[in-house]
Amino acid sequence: MRSNPLSKIIGTAVAVLLFIVGLASGVAADPGGQKARDIRKLLEVSGIYDQLDLMKNNLLNQYSMGFSRAYPELPDAFWEEYYQLIGQQDIDTLVDKMIPVYDKNMSHEVVRELIKMFQTPFWEEWKAKMPAISREAGQIGSVWGQELLQSEAFSKNLEGLIKQHDHEGLNP
Repeated sequence: MRSNPLSKIIGTAVAVLLFIVGLASGVAADPGGQKARDIRKLLEVSGIYDQLDLMKNNLLNQYSMGFSRAYPELPDAFWEEYYQLIGQQDIDTLVDKMIPVYDKNMSHEVVRELIKMFQTPFWEEWKAKMPAISREAGQIGSVWGQELLQSEAFSKNLEGLIKQHDHEGLNP
């Protein structure tokens, strides 16, 4: 039986296409690959892991405010265990979800170069000081926001905006 030359060409083209698609998706399909390991390293040396820990504590603090109002007499032992409810495994799960974003948006070479940069003494100092700077700047921003929203000028501008758009007429 003679094979059709056109079917050989199509078969070869499909095989090559499948091979190229396999190569292109190789990094994303291999979450344990070298690029994924380097992205984890980047998150570590850049201080992102520390920021995730800070984010975890802020999340727990926010939730605890309502909880402590409902149960004001909880013992210290409760709070010690409460702050352990979100652990390293949970942070690792979040990082696993973030890796594809870094993978999609950054080449492996850029990831490697950033790792080198973040391991310099300059960045080590920056990482050490960044949590305190973030907390203090966040507090300043919070106070600024409260003052701004409570100001007479903001209230006056908001009232003007409501009148301009006939908010009261639209929402009797």
